[in-house]
Amino acid sequence: MTTTTPGTAQVELAIGGMTCASCAARIEKKLNRMDGVEATVNYATEKAKVTFDADIDVADLIATVEATGYTAQEPTPPKAEEAGGGPTDEEKADEELRPLRQRLITAVTLAVPVIAMAMVPALQIEYWQWLSLTLAAPVVVYAAWPFHKAAWTNAKHGAATMDTLISVGTIAAFLWSLWALFFGTAGTPGMTHPFEFTIARTDGAGNIYLEAAAGVTAFILAGRYFEARSKRKAGAALKALMQLGAKEVTVLKNGREVTVPTAELQVGDRFLVRPGEKIATDGTVVEGSSAVDASMLTGESVPVEVSVGDSVTGATLNAGGRLVVEATRVGSDTQLARMAKLVEDAQNGKAAAQRLADKISAVFVPIVIALALGTLGFWLGTGQGLTAAFTAAVAVLIIACPCALGLATPTALMVGTGRGAQLGILIKGPEVLETTRKVDTIVLDKTGTVTTGRMTLIKVHTAEGVDETDVLRLAGALEHSSEHPIAQAVATDAAAKVGTLPTPEDFANIPGLGVQGVVEGHAVLVGREKLLDEWAMALPAALKSAKEEAERAGKTAIAVAWDGEARAVLEVADAVKETSAEAIKRLRALGLTPILLTGDNKAVAEAVAAEVGIDEVIAEVMPQDKVDVVKRLQGEGRSVAMVGDGVNDAAALAQADLGLAMGTGTDAAIEAGDLTLVRGDLRSAADAIRLSRKTLGTIRSNLFWAFAYNVAALPLAAAGLLNPMIAGAAMAFSSVFVVGNSLRLRGFQPIDR
Repeated sequence: MTTTTPGTAQVELAIGGMTCASCAARIEKKLNRMDGVEATVNYATEKAKVTFDADIDVADLIATVEATGYTAQEPTPPKAEEAGGGPTDEEKADEELRPLRQRLITAVTLAVPVIAMAMVPALQIEYWQWLSLTLAAPVVVYAAWPFHKAAWTNAKHGAATMDTLISVGTIAAFLWSLWALFFGTAGTPGMTHPFEFTIARTDGAGNIYLEAAAGVTAFILAGRYFEARSKRKAGAALKALMQLGAKEVTVLKNGREVTVPTAELQVGDRFLVRPGEKIATDGTVVEGSSAVDASMLTGESVPVEVSVGDSVTGATLNAGGRLVVEATRVGSDTQLARMAKLVEDAQNGKAAAQRLADKISAVFVPIVIALALGTLGFWLGTGQGLTAAFTAAVAVLIIACPCALGLATPTALMVGTGRGAQLGILIKGPEVLETTRKVDTIVLDKTGTVTTGRMTLIKVHTAEGVDETDVLRLAGALEHSSEHPIAQAVATDAAAKVGTLPTPEDFANIPGLGVQGVVEGHAVLVGREKLLDEWAMALPAALKSAKEEAERAGKTAIAVAWDGEARAVLEVADAVKETSAEAIKRLRALGLTPILLTGDNKAVAEAVAAEVGIDEVIAEVMPQDKVDVVKRLQGEGRSVAMVGDGVNDAAALAQADLGLAMGTGTDAAIEAGDLTLVRGDLRSAADAIRLSRKTLGTIRSNLFWAFAYNVAALPLAAAGLLNPMIAGAAMAFSSVFVVGNSLRLRGFQPIDR
């Protein structure tokens, strides 16, 4: 629990027992009815974020949730590491899913033969109806138990959802089948359901509906299981963030180096960071100098030079020399932990998309139940007898519970996500699709998204009479001996262009300035212009102009000199991906307004934006600022999609209406996003939105037809004219239609590929 403004407090409750988005809405409504309480309940993360007056007890909030028919408790905070010996998050999630998986396996195994016997007259052996009863009973009683339980809970609170419709329909079908078998003529040996389409009034004594009860249960359970699997990943972004930090740290105590878990660090402790190691926590450099790669936290593509007195951030990478750092913030106070909190807040604050089936069922279910009761009363009032009246009423309930409804979302999602996976697009769940239809603004991170995310040698400017090959060979040889990321970029590209680089005969690193040494008998300097100034070497006018122009464009300019003369200037930058400009065109064609958002400096950002065709640039922003920018755009009435790849993007990805994570990025970004673009090609963002919109459209048309078939048959059922074969055929045809409609998604093709 945390204190917010004076007199108020905030708590996050873990909610259990929710089966659909309307459950979350009901809990939220109950909590907000309490005086001094403001609550947001997220079905996807199964959490409630509650702000309340300080005089209210958390126990009262929990009691209110429990009185609504659900469970609530304060969740344990995420830890950087699992306690030794305890179950992992994956094991816990699997344990929670196991009962649902067992019910699904039971339902599918037993329902398939029941449906086959009912729909294929050739399989109707002498006692087939009794075999169907034996197989269907465990499905209706055991496998469908979660639906019955949820329906009862909803009924106690005067609500109706899909669970109500499923439970009432399956129980009605099963109980009527029992009556027909034991008290009607359906139990007679040799009884068959002939394959005929006649519309005639019947007393129902020879009709059984076991295939409807078993089939509906199996189909709906399949949908719930796959939905539950995607929901269990909701907390993975936090775990991925917390695991980014160093697990162990070398602390300096009384002149000795002692390795301890990072969790044991205290403010004021001094610890050692060797080249290539992660910095354990936020602190201040007290000894040494180096280049620190902070791109995953800040988005800054160029490594930051640090020396004594400079601040460093936990989880960033020491790319250069040896550092001794004094810890200034530890545990939940570090920037990494605060970013994890940002992601969590953004996830909890994002409104869960209301499932269309639940929206319709909230109105449809009460109408169907009222129609069934009205049918029963009408036929009794006209003197048709109890059996005929009850048959018609039960037929209304049975035909109103469509098998196709259970297939509508999972089949389209399965085919759509499967096709997406083939194209390198991973869609996390059905809720994601709802937002793709509405997004009108797309915010793009720069480093690693629009650009490659790594420093590259862009251009070589040479003095008059100097061969570019000589520049690359000599400068590359010297830079190859340096650990600095920019030096490595020069060395890598030089080796690619001139082949094997010579080995320096002498080498020295000049902290903050560059490197110097002897290569092939030449005294070589590579670094900042200031390094050449110290050796009284001035850049010629042409090279000076090239250097200044490169820096105005946000690139890093490196001077090269040997044998007492300045010979060249190298331009190094985070190169724009070849496909980025085309991707921006495709996003605009989808009706999206692109915005470049980066932690990098303004000159770099504007140069990149101009190259790819983006008009609006927001630069030099920290992670918290990225979240605020997304919130501001949302506050302007825009529906915002965000594309990013770094830890610094994770909170903004979670806050955005639609988060698209580059698969080449960090785990934290991928887990916080709604869609993952495996290839790291920005053109995939346009394809992902197109595929998501098409999949959503398929789900909507599936849901329409799933209801339409059954709504059309309701008048026949109410008139007592619906025989079992027509009911079964209508269900089968609607299911086949839905599956066929979903399979059309397999033909989705990316643009020009």
